[in-house]
Amino acid sequence: MPEIRPTLLSLACVLAMGCTAQDDLPPLPDTGEPGTYRVSFEHNSETRTAVVHVPASYSPGDAALVLNFHGFGGTSDSQLAWADMRALSDRDGHLVAYPQGTELDGAPHWNSALPGPDNKSSADDLGFAQELVDHIDTAYPIDRDRVSAVGYSNGGMFAFALACHQSDLVAAVGSVSGGMMDSHEADCSATHPTSVITLHGTRDDVLSYDGGGGMVAAEDALAFWADHNGITGAPAEASDGSIDQLLYPTGDGGSAVHHYRYQGGGHVWFDDTYQGSDASALVWDFLTAFDTSGAL
Repeated sequence: MPEIRPTLLSLACVLAMGCTAQDDLPPLPDTGEPGTYRVSFEHNSETRTAVVHVPASYSPGDAALVLNFHGFGGTSDSQLAWADMRALSDRDGHLVAYPQGTELDGAPHWNSALPGPDNKSSADDLGFAQELVDHIDTAYPIDRDRVSAVGYSNGGMFAFALACHQSDLVAAVGSVSGGMMDSHEADCSATHPTSVITLHGTRDDVLSYDGGGGMVAAEDALAFWADHNGITGAPAEASDGSIDQLLYPTGDGGSAVHHYRYQGGGHVWFDDTYQGSDASALVWDFLTAFDTSGAL
């Protein structure tokens, strides 16, 4: 896995964003009550956790679930503060969860490849994601065909890993300032049309827009998923100031591949808006529009 330097997001969260610490959140109940909770369980002899938000409009068995993964060096709390989707969750009646990665020399991380030398550690993150969804589904039944994943930086890399190696778990994935590892071009085993949305800055100095260091170039990753989804033809391009939108034609089952190119954008979860929608809204509205068969 390419080296990704830790961010200062956790510190910024404490100093400027007023984050709520995980320890201050109540444990996830099984009563159907709405709220923001912490789920905690043992996986592979490690305590794994996530912050889960349940909206007041939650309907058992009908709700989608969006998993939102922090970047390398971040936390579930910092990701919640930076990429807060709770208002969107409340609006639409779907759950959102912010999983916590395990620490590597003090920096939480995600392993974005199958077990082996491409990973940073031996943590079983693919298995953790599966067990996390099972725990949430037990307490608050969801539509298992409408689980999706997005992440920032290393978290976006992990979302692609789920698309390739846990295809039965996720219907669609997104990446913000992340990317797809080049190993996935050979070992990806996605079994259904998988809709993909990516947002990436052209001046990202951590995970380059042009790829390299074990990563696929941003637009090559789009072409990979377009081909997987049976899409032919080039994407249609539009622009809203400094943000370019690339929309591929519709694929199998109504699947979609969308990309937002932030001209001059750096390595961030973007606050800039495209036609009034910031990164969180663009991603949320995209991911919740699909299930494992394609477009709803």
